[in-house]
Amino acid sequence: MLRIKPDIRFKKEITRISGSPLGECIQCGNCSAVCSLAPEDRPFPRKEMAWAAWGLKDKLMGNPDIWLCHQCGDCSTYCPRGVRPSDVLAAVRKITIQHYARPGFMGKLLSSPAYLPVAIAIPVVIISVILMMAGTFRIPEGPVNYSKFFPHIWLNTTFTAMTLFFYGMAFIGLRKFWKDMKRIIPAGGRKSTLFKSILQVLKEVFGHSKFSGCKSNKSRNLAHLLTFFGFVLLLLVTLYAIVASITHHYPLSFTNPFKILGNIASLMLYTGITIMIARRLFDRGNAGRSNYDDWLLLISILLLTASGTLVEAARFLEWGWAYHLYFFHLVCVWFLIMYLPYTKLAHIFYRTLAMVYARSVGRL
Repeated sequence: MLRIKPDIRFKKEITRISGSPLGECIQCGNCSAVCSLAPEDRPFPRKEMAWAAWGLKDKLMGNPDIWLCHQCGDCSTYCPRGVRPSDVLAAVRKITIQHYARPGFMGKLLSSPAYLPVAIAIPVVIISVILMMAGTFRIPEGPVNYSKFFPHIWLNTTFTAMTLFFYGMAFIGLRKFWKDMKRIIPAGGRKSTLFKSILQVLKEVFGHSKFSGCKSNKSRNLAHLLTFFGFVLLLLVTLYAIVASITHHYPLSFTNPFKILGNIASLMLYTGITIMIARRLFDRGNAGRSNYDDWLLLISILLLTASGTLVEAARFLEWGWAYHLYFFHLVCVWFLIMYLPYTKLAHIFYRTLAMVYARSVGRL
């Protein structure tokens, strides 16, 4: 006899986040039929909708199919009952990030606007303490030179150490996620080596081939493409800047190729984020339900990009409040990079891992 043990709190949480009337799903299978990404064998999201309606948390937390969905919205567009499966799967992904967050309180910290003041206060306090330890917590005299305010040796070592700590903790949760995927979807008959699977997934990620299959949200492909590659380029520029500061070739001139590349990346991010925000404000039917974690991510990226642009302008134009902007920019950097494993941006890890696992066991 098969026993079903529903988690009512889990079901209520999905309903609250997604706003979906789960009880109205009639299991017609239309959502799986119209999805261009679902595998032919046990396609999603029909079975996930049933599990969500039954409150089967253990079936969903380590389910890689949740992450194979790219939330294009085709299933919601063609749902005859208006249950919006794409929003349901998005809600499960949010709960998944909180479930695997290590330490656990960090997942809660970034999941509710009630905790936002604390989430902001943490980097403000820590950065202030580092500046006091460095003995530079004051406005330097003379031309704008950010290294006099936050010495590179202090900036690079402390931010690198804290990044390694947060991502090391995230690795513990991701390892548990990988084990749960093995439990829910064991290896099938057709397998692929892990190395080959990683290469195939990287090709898909950088080619954004999955997004091109979405019919309901064509503009989402362009927005995601610009944001993704803009973010990647800025990371590369940041890594170069760290090396340049160590070799005493920093700050970069305005005509430096990496400085130009950074400005191009910023324009890409401005464009991509603007499209995403416009869709969520003016095309809600296709964009899907917007929650706190959606807006937190979009605004975080926008503030990081805008503050970086202002910090650059302040240095070249010698603005008097350049160091105040720089402090704000550092808080934005912390918020996006250090908190990444606990926000919606963590799908970079979870979706990639799920795609790799699905490839390795013949699911894709």
